[in-house]
Amino acid sequence: MEAFFQHIINGISLGSIYALIALGYTMVYGILQLINFAHSDVYMVGAFIGFYSARWLNVSNSPGYGSFFSILGISMVGCALLGFTIERLAYRPLRNAPKLNALITAIGVSLFLEYSGQIIFGASPQVFPNILEDSIIASFGEVRITKFDATILLTSLGLMMILRYVISSTKLGKAMRATSFNGQWASLMGIPVDRIISMTFVIGSALAAAGGVLVGIKYPKIEPLMGVMIGLKAFVAAVLGGIGNIAGAVLGALIMGVAEEFVVGYGQSTYRDALAFGILIVILLFKPAGLLGRFSVEKV
Repeated sequence: MEAFFQHIINGISLGSIYALIALGYTMVYGILQLINFAHSDVYMVGAFIGFYSARWLNVSNSPGYGSFFSILGISMVGCALLGFTIERLAYRPLRNAPKLNALITAIGVSLFLEYSGQIIFGASPQVFPNILEDSIIASFGEVRITKFDATILLTSLGLMMILRYVISSTKLGKAMRATSFNGQWASLMGIPVDRIISMTFVIGSALAAAGGVLVGIKYPKIEPLMGVMIGLKAFVAAVLGGIGNIAGAVLGALIMGVAEEFVVGYGQSTYRDALAFGILIVILLFKPAGLLGRFSVEKV
C-alpha cells in the first residue's frame, strides 16, 4: 500500500509537467484549430535556455530557490519570445491558407528546431546544472515527499492558477475566449485578433519553458530530441481531457502521469511510452471529444 501511494505522488509530479506542456497545445488549438507540433521543441529550447543560463550565472555554487526562480524566469521569457517569433514568421502568413498548409508548416518548424538544436547545443545529452538541492521534506513510513516533487507540483499549480486568473478575470482572457469562439466576430467587435493569437503563443511557450526547467531539476539529462516523446504524451493528454479545454488538459495530463508511473512500478517500464498511444487509440474510439470536451458536428 505504501508503494501505491508513492507511485501516486510520483505520477502527480510527472503529470504536472505534462500539464504545463499540454496547456500550450490546447490553448493554440482552441483559438486557431491548429496542432502546434513545434510546441514540444519549444519545451526543449526552454530546458537548454535554463541549462546555459545556470552555467553563465554559475548558480550551481549557490543552489536554492533564488537560483531556481531566476533560471525559471529567464527560460520562460526566452521561450515566450521564441513563441512570438514562431507565430509571427511561420503561422501568421498562413492565417487564411488551408489548415493543411499550417499543419505542414508546424511539422517543418518542429524539425527545424530539433536539428538546429543539434547543431547549436550538440547531439550528445547534457547534465542539467544543480540549481536546487533535493531532500526529503515529509515521510509517512516508506512514502516520501521530496523537495523536487513539492517544487514541481507547487510551481505547476501556481502557474496554472495564474493562467486561470488571466483567462477568466482579465481583458486579455476575455479577448482570448471571444477569439476562440469566433475570430471573425471578435475582430468586428474591435478585438485585435492577431495580437491575441500572438499572446496565446507567448503564454503557451512560457509554460512549456517552465516544464523544461522542471524536467531539468527532476530528470537532469537533456538533449535536443527530448521534446519528441514528451510532446506526444502531452498532446495525448490534451486529447484525453478534450483538446481546446484547459481544465481537460490538466486532468488528462494528471491521468497520463499517474498511469505511466503505475506501468513503470507494477508492469514493464519498456511499455511506458506505448501507454500514451494506447490511451490515444482508446479515447478516439470511445470518446473522441475527450473527457471534458464537447462533441460538435462540423459542416464541410
